[in-house]
Amino acid sequence: MRISTSEAVFRAHPDKICDQVSDGILDALLLKDKDSRVAIECLIKDNLLVVAGEVTSINKIDYEVTAREVLHQVGLNENEFEVLIKVSEQSKDISRGVDKLGAGDQGIMYGYATNETKEFLPLTYVLARNIARNMDIVNRENPDVFGLDGKCQVSIVYEKDKPKHISTVVVSAQTKPGVERNVYEKYIHYVVEEVLPSDLVDINTLILINPTGEFVKGGSHADSGVTGRKLQVDTYGTIVPHGGGAFSGKDYTKVDRSGAYYCRYIAKAIVKSGLANACEVSVAYAIGVPFPVSIDVKARGSFISNNHLRTIVNRIFDFSPSNIIKELKLKQQTYQSLAEYGHFGYLSYPWESISDELIKDIKKEANVIKIN
Repeated sequence: MRISTSEAVFRAHPDKICDQVSDGILDALLLKDKDSRVAIECLIKDNLLVVAGEVTSINKIDYEVTAREVLHQVGLNENEFEVLIKVSEQSKDISRGVDKLGAGDQGIMYGYATNETKEFLPLTYVLARNIARNMDIVNRENPDVFGLDGKCQVSIVYEKDKPKHISTVVVSAQTKPGVERNVYEKYIHYVVEEVLPSDLVDINTLILINPTGEFVKGGSHADSGVTGRKLQVDTYGTIVPHGGGAFSGKDYTKVDRSGAYYCRYIAKAIVKSGLANACEVSVAYAIGVPFPVSIDVKARGSFISNNHLRTIVNRIFDFSPSNIIKELKLKQQTYQSLAEYGHFGYLSYPWESISDELIKDIKKEANVIKIN
């Protein structure tokens, strides 16, 4: 028996605000210059938003205007914020390596997939994310009851890698001053009941709502926020390791982003091909080098060894940054929406779309290995 836990945060959580502003600026730059080199990070505290980083682009945007647009989209009053901009040109030492189609930085990236949900994501992660998404709808429809900030968490008991019981659900939602607990609790209970599978809930399932008491002061006035501080929320929960590199605010030449997307693409392809119930793919790069320095594959519930899976991956997939950009059509994507509730599980993005031809190729290589 094991207990797995994942968390999610609402869109107006301070860290997520910074992720969305960073990717909003990225999208604005890529709109008219697909070759923009972008590394943007934000800090938010009280009514101050700081935008900092390095950019090389022929598209000259108004960073402050773009940042305020994102604040408005999140649901905040953008006019209440002071926005400070500190953006310089990207170092030419870095650009020399990137322009030769090498990796934009060193680093380690992970991708993961499991067949326990239709999104090929961990069940705890999907449930926590759905609670956060639905709570964001509720708090915008009921502004007299709720503020915009909040987070949630789901824990599930597993037996022999199968979910058996939801043990604990935590929802911490910002509320307006003077709103009684019995008023806001009914909204939250409704969301939780709508999201949780009934066959995994019983009398022992513990649902904790605002467990520390009142949660009135929230957002950047109660906590600072920084780009890239919710890495497990962006990926798979606590199920697999994270290399440490954030996604948001970085263009597609940064392998922190593109390498992680490609690892997810491969892991999902392996699971969807029926070669494993769950699969973790990892890759490591050196800055300026156009090929990875290591690739690893770990699977669960597979009739093929990890070594053989690694052979299949090496035969079929090209991990060079230039190929990843081309194969996943990264120049054609927009990224801000991914900064809301995580970067995986949306079929509209190429790294989530596994073709029948790719599945056929993977199965063919697996059959060759079995025969030999």
